[in-house]
Amino acid sequence: MKRLPRSDQALVIRTDFSDDAAWNTVVAAIQQPVEGFFAYVDFVDDAAFSGLTVEQHVALRDDLSKSYAIVADAVTMSGVEHPLLIVDLIEELGRTFRAVPSAIQSIENNLSIANMDFWEFADNVDADGVFRGFE
Repeated sequence: MKRLPRSDQALVIRTDFSDDAAWNTVVAAIQQPVEGFFAYVDFVDDAAFSGLTVEQHVALRDDLSKSYAIVADAVTMSGVEHPLLIVDLIEELGRTFRAVPSAIQSIENNLSIANMDFWEFADNVDADGVFRGFE
């Protein structure tokens, strides 16, 4: 398996290449500041990672500088809200939840400085399993 690029920032890893317009929408939404906060991420747009499973992301965790991966998969590309898959790579290895692109700023900022834990986001998803922010 190809190694992920080294980065001090969180990686948004594209694993579905079925819709370039959807990918561009996701990237633009993540790059937009939300309430003055930016997501400090690098985007990985490499077909070598097409179809990567959660288990494979866990296997690649040594390539990541963060304790989680942000994945743009088939559900992301086909969903109306483009919910990304967030994968825990430390505490509850392989635990996942989905988040809308506009929530990535909060997730990345808080997890990166250990202000919050993965479970705090995962346990606050809506009934459909998607995190849209705290109310």
